[in-house]
Amino acid sequence: MKSVLIIGLGRFGRHIAMKLNDLNHQVMAVDTNEERVNAVLPFVTNAQIGDSTNEEFLSSLGVGNFDACIVAIGDNFQNSLETASLLKELGAPKVIARASTGVQEKFLLRNGADEVVYPEKQLAAWTAIRCTSNHILDYIELDSKYSIFELSIPENWCGKTIVQLDIRRKYGINILGLRKNGALDMNITPETVLEPEASILVLGQQKAIQKCFRI
Repeated sequence: MKSVLIIGLGRFGRHIAMKLNDLNHQVMAVDTNEERVNAVLPFVTNAQIGDSTNEEFLSSLGVGNFDACIVAIGDNFQNSLETASLLKELGAPKVIARASTGVQEKFLLRNGADEVVYPEKQLAAWTAIRCTSNHILDYIELDSKYSIFELSIPENWCGKTIVQLDIRRKYGINILGLRKNGALDMNITPETVLEPEASILVLGQQKAIQKCFRI
């Protein structure tokens, strides 16, 4: 269990709080808007109304005691930048900030943020990949080269085993798991048989996956 401070409770911040709650982490939530704070109360350990650009207020939260501080402010970049900088000055061990543009990302990294999330950019990439083929069900980019894809199983693969397909040797692609009826099975062996109603999770270089699955 980790303790996380979330500053900014718009849609992005609220969804982070809800997911952290699902994962049983302790969450402190902060926003200047009372309605937003009240809306997130069922999903957090504690919440406060306050201005995160006020050093005295931010210091009173004991930011150095949190495992991570997330700056999810989306409607005022100046406040986001000041908050990230103050968090680092006050001893926050890890500051993760939201950016809406590439320029914001650069400024945040130069002024206190250890990591930057860029939801619009990441969602755009995900959408672009998803729409390029009917076979792609999900997609996670690990870095500029490697990704995890969830794909429907090609018709000519059905009924064959992992070892028969031999895609690791042919393409350098690893089969991580199968999903069937919503359940994920990560217990993959060379003798695992691929079934038409299942989908497949694969890890590899994007170019290799595109070539293998003709995306």
